[in-house]
Amino acid sequence: MIIRKLKQSEMGFLTDMLYESIHIPDNKPQKEVLINTPNFKKYHEDWGKRGDTALIAINANNQAIGAVWYRLFDESNKGYGFIDRNTPELGIAVREEARGMGVGTLLMNKIIQKAKEAGFASISLSVDPENTNAVHVYRKLGFKDVEVVGTSITMVYRF
Repeated sequence: MIIRKLKQSEMGFLTDMLYESIHIPDNKPQKEVLINTPNFKKYHEDWGKRGDTALIAINANNQAIGAVWYRLFDESNKGYGFIDRNTPELGIAVREEARGMGVGTLLMNKIIQKAKEAGFASISLSVDPENTNAVHVYRKLGFKDVEVVGTSITMVYRF
């Protein structure tokens, strides 16, 4: 497996993964509807701004199987896992057929390393507490709970 920087031509895969990352167990709206609502459009619109970073996992068959990304937000345009304007918020998703094989953990370790190399002091995320597998992995990696907002836990990893 290879982990590399996402190419601009792969933005469609990134939005597929954004959709996958949104934990809605029942009656999940269609992709184009959900990711273009104001709450989620901010995660992909005008990708390539300062601070935008995305990595992609490619398997031995040269297929994209997962992605992890982060983006900076500010007080006037907060993400679900907003901590402050200097803490990028990350998202991650792995294709269903590749889950449970360590892809997510590998992607998380790489994006944490990237954020540290970029000079950030921390990185955050938001996770539904019912997504127990994800919560377990994040805590195992060293993310700490900050607060519960609505139906999500905001977590932070400090370098």
